Amino acid sequence: MSFDTLSSLAQQRPLRLLLVNAGEADAITWAGLAQPLRLAAAALGRDALQLETMTPAQVVLAQPNWHIALLVADEQQAPLSSEQARAVIERCRSAEYWGGVGAGVLWLAKAGLMADVRIALPWALYADTEDITERAILTPHLFELDGRHLSCCGGAASIDFALTLIEHLFGANVQAAVKESLCVERVRGPEERQRVALQARFGALQPRLSEAVTLMETNIEEPLSTDDIANLVGLSRRQLERLFKQYLGSLPSRYYLDLRLQRARQLLLETNHSIVQVGLMCGFSSGSHFSTAFGSLFGNTPREERQRKLASPS
Repeated sequence: MSFDTLSSLAQQRPLRLLLVNAGEADAITWAGLAQPLRLAAAALGRDALQLETMTPAQVVLAQPNWHIALLVADEQQAPLSSEQARAVIERCRSAEYWGGVGAGVLWLAKAGLMADVRIALPWALYADTEDITERAILTPHLFELDGRHLSCCGGAASIDFALTLIEHLFGANVQAAVKESLCVERVRGPEERQRVALQARFGALQPRLSEAVTLMETNIEEPLSTDDIANLVGLSRRQLERLFKQYLGSLPSRYYLDLRLQRARQLLLETNHSIVQVGLMCGFSSGSHFSTAFGSLFGNTPREERQRKLASPS
């Protein structure tokens, strides 16, 4: 789901945002999320954004009154006690949009609150998901918004996640000012992937799925058909589609298209290739097909994406 749906909150004044720090204050998962939002709050003033940061012990005593609430913990953090976790999660769930960052995502999933929800979980925690009975859909992305549920894999991706929230809630100018303060040149989008996530999760358990994705990643300019990929990994088309649906929540053709479009977006932002060249390099022989597919995934055209790059402060 597009982060554009957060625009419904953009009219709220003041917008009340809660961050619950269940980990260490100097962990990058926490600092990367909190610092951009603090800078935005300072620039906007309390009439526009009221940012509250609390410990688990503090939040259970607070009166719920937030538009967004996030439970944050570094991936190495030990879980909260079951009683404290229930109380903290109950407070967070009272917000219009709520979720977790880093290990907080895993705790929400283990509480049975992410059933059939697309979540971005730190790849290092994939091994801890075996006992989750209410299955979430683990994606390899940096962060996700599914319905009211927000999730981010944490680490350095917390910075990208915070800056994306700022853009959609308060506009590109506020985001640009915070980026400049932090010396951030490019914000990675929610569709970008944790580099080792798929191999870490599926390499041993689902080697054919991992092999199929590798084939897609290495055949961007001249895409293979779904039948070709199935044959190359030794599966029927139906078996391959079942694996993708079960583990990635997508059909192979859709997943492959998204990979190509993500590569196209990267080229538009990081190179000076023409839009036509970028389309051809990512397997699109038709400019109109490229533009339509790109707009469907990202919400803007390749030309608008390139203009964003040109307009960004150096």
